Amino acid sequence: AMAWQVFSKPLGFPFRDVYDRYKRGLVHGGAALIGRLLEACLARGIELRLQTRGRELMRDDAGRVNGLRATDESGAVELTAQRGVVLAVGALSFVVALGLTPVVGSEFVPQTDEGFTRLALRMPVGSSLDRTDAKVRQIEAIVREMPEVRIVSTWVGGAGQRNQAWLNIALVERRERTRSQKQLEDAIRAAIAGIPGVEVSVGFNRPIYVALLGPDAQELARLTNEFADRLRAIPGVVDVESSVQPGVPAYAVRLKPGAVRELGLTAPQVASSLRAYVNGEAATTWTTPDGEQVDVVLRLPEDARQRVDQLRTLPVAYAADGTPVALDSVAVLEPVFNPQVVRRQDLQRREAVFAGVEGRPAGDVGNEVQALVEATTLPPGYSFDVGGATRDQQEAFAAMVSAMALAVIFIYIVLASQFGSFVQPIAIMASLPLALIGVMLALLLWNSTLNVFSMIGLVMLMGLVTKNAILLVDFANQARRAGAGVEDALLQAGQIRMRPIIMTTAAMVFGMLPLALALNDGGEIQAPMGRAIIGGLLTSTLLTLVVVPVLYSYLVRERRPAAAAVALPASGGAVLPATMPADRD
Repeated sequence: AMAWQVFSKPLGFPFRDVYDRYKRGLVHGGAALIGRLLEACLARGIELRLQTRGRELMRDDAGRVNGLRATDESGAVELTAQRGVVLAVGALSFVVALGLTPVVGSEFVPQTDEGFTRLALRMPVGSSLDRTDAKVRQIEAIVREMPEVRIVSTWVGGAGQRNQAWLNIALVERRERTRSQKQLEDAIRAAIAGIPGVEVSVGFNRPIYVALLGPDAQELARLTNEFADRLRAIPGVVDVESSVQPGVPAYAVRLKPGAVRELGLTAPQVASSLRAYVNGEAATTWTTPDGEQVDVVLRLPEDARQRVDQLRTLPVAYAADGTPVALDSVAVLEPVFNPQVVRRQDLQRREAVFAGVEGRPAGDVGNEVQALVEATTLPPGYSFDVGGATRDQQEAFAAMVSAMALAVIFIYIVLASQFGSFVQPIAIMASLPLALIGVMLALLLWNSTLNVFSMIGLVMLMGLVTKNAILLVDFANQARRAGAGVEDALLQAGQIRMRPIIMTTAAMVFGMLPLALALNDGGEIQAPMGRAIIGGLLTSTLLTLVVVPVLYSYLVRERRPAAAAVALPASGGAVLPATMPADRD
């Protein structure tokens, strides 16, 4: 009040009076609109023409609401409605929400902008370290030209990994760049797609994982490669990588049967001789002037062990007369490829296919991958094992659905015990499916998906959206106990309880708004929860004000007013006593 006086006196304008009139008009006009809408929804005829008069709240000396009274304001309104149409609209909103589920899409957890990503590079098996380094430098030059990149740290090669490299890419602050981390990963992938001879995967998120199990390594490799080719045809699948890789090139030394019989040679003897030629053997030790012992290794000079043909003429044994026996006379050298890693699962050989997702929700792509797995026929003894984010999403969604089912049961038990009725909780719980259309629309407008966090928001909505219906039904019950009929009780409940319903809904919506905007780093992971709650609260609040009263009028029987009931005024509404328990709060 002091603030209004400070501005009103110097300017000579009655701000406080204008504000009070505006507030009374807003509250009374909103209450009248809700009343007219409820009257239309509760009408049993095909058409109801109303010549309404304004209503305002009646308060006692303590300021508590004790009824409605007619005012001099009037307005003509012509509304056409049926109770069945209202229920059909509520049911239609639920059906539309279910139809929007494929449009919204699903995934296990939302993608976040961490300001850091990784690029993994793989060259053909047998590539030299210098060749791998040259390809990495080409990719580094492309990545460094992007303005969003701040630091590039590269690791080339490693123990048995001369054909692999990794680039750790740190990005500038999110407020300083126009593209998100996901958009930048897509740009990097497109920019290096033209470099031949390399397999590249960008980012940490590889949600697609399908393993194949079987007894034979070669057949398993063939099936895995065929499945990987079919997987690449699914829209949105990128960075497909198979664990089937060419083995390390080597030569197998196979002894001839005659050499074993005539000379008595064994495989360990031949292997020991070749190891001494190529890798060398410690023949003796040498003591340095400072007393340190150093092994003296003997082996062939480097120019005598550069080609496989040079090994064929090396002596690996000696005949009885001392004649040297060359390797090619007792053994055959065959080129082979040794597997880099042998993987097993459930006592079977295992190969796997990994893939990322681009431009589509991971859950939708995972569903198509699951359909591809089911449509693929494998030979006897071979099987699929789908894992990764697809399995995690299925398990998480099943747990969330179970949680929501339990929430519905517990809500009904509590409401039935509090209201002492088995049918009134049905009217209250009708507000639950009305929230789903808002959830889907909010996720669609915010370009979010149905994930674990938005499902958590759905579970939270189970308790939040019922409070509006509880306010309406509880007030209607009190009005009926005071002598009002069902329709008059619902009209009063909608008009008088509209203000606290709007206030509580607005408080929760604005409280969830910072979470939904995801202004901080990593806020995208929890933003779908706030967006789902905001959308569900808005649509549930709007639809509850008309759908719940209509359903209540179907479920609750009209009863004759008690003898002590107060006579109804001419305006058609029952005057509630000033000591009503609901008004004490």
